[in-house]
Amino acid sequence: MARRSLALLLASSLALMAAAVASADSWLYDKFNTDGTVRTQYDASGQEVAMLSLDRSSGAGFNSKKQYLYGEFSVQMKLIPGNSAGTVSCFYLSSGDGDGHDEIDMEFMGNASGQPVVLNTNVWASGDGKKEHQFDLWFDPSADYHTYTIIWNPTNILFKVDGDVIRCFKRYADLPYPSARPMALHATLWDGSYWATEKGKVPVDWSAAPFVVSYRGYSANACVSGGACGGGGDDGWMSKQPDDAEWGTVRWAESNYMRYNYCDDGWRFPQGLPPECSRS
Repeated sequence: MARRSLALLLASSLALMAAAVASADSWLYDKFNTDGTVRTQYDASGQEVAMLSLDRSSGAGFNSKKQYLYGEFSVQMKLIPGNSAGTVSCFYLSSGDGDGHDEIDMEFMGNASGQPVVLNTNVWASGDGKKEHQFDLWFDPSADYHTYTIIWNPTNILFKVDGDVIRCFKRYADLPYPSARPMALHATLWDGSYWATEKGKVPVDWSAAPFVVSYRGYSANACVSGGACGGGGDDGWMSKQPDDAEWGTVRWAESNYMRYNYCDDGWRFPQGLPPECSRS
């Protein structure tokens, strides 16, 4: 009887400890609404993992309950293994779907087995987009989690991979910049066969479905629309601009892994490249 009581007490204590860990690290349903097939579990370290699933019938996603005007947003992602051609996994901010919307994108365009996954970064301001920088990822993003970060402040937008700045989109006083419309944070997984892989030449192979992308470790230090700001400070994200070392990682990424730069695409802009392309 004593042994049984001890076993029950131990089981109860472990359950309480697990519940405490889960409660402490739970983020998905507290902060986001979901669409499609979204499952959660806790990994060995107690972190909540959100898994988005794509099949022929539906994609999936989650979007923040709050809207933000500037902030630092970060998440760890593990992408689709093997042949992910045609799929698009995203982490982005958006003010909505209207013609004059603002948006800041990190989109991972799937590829055939053995080929690099392409990270597409883009900025939309007042409906003006076509600002893509695309990079071949220099690691296997499906083998483990990697950290992707967007820093958005009144001066610039920084895109980071595993802590390294790979792109800086600067603000110019006379050019559109996302600064007036609050945006929600989104994560999605969808069928981009018409566009994602080799400009739509390689569609999704549905025989490999369902495709799953995992997210964990989400954080947002940001200004909530109509509310308080968090974590900006004098030396924080609100005033963040790349230092010399970070400009070095930008040049490294551009020199070694850039696949596409809209500022080099004269065919796309026959009337002349966008004005920011000629500015330092």
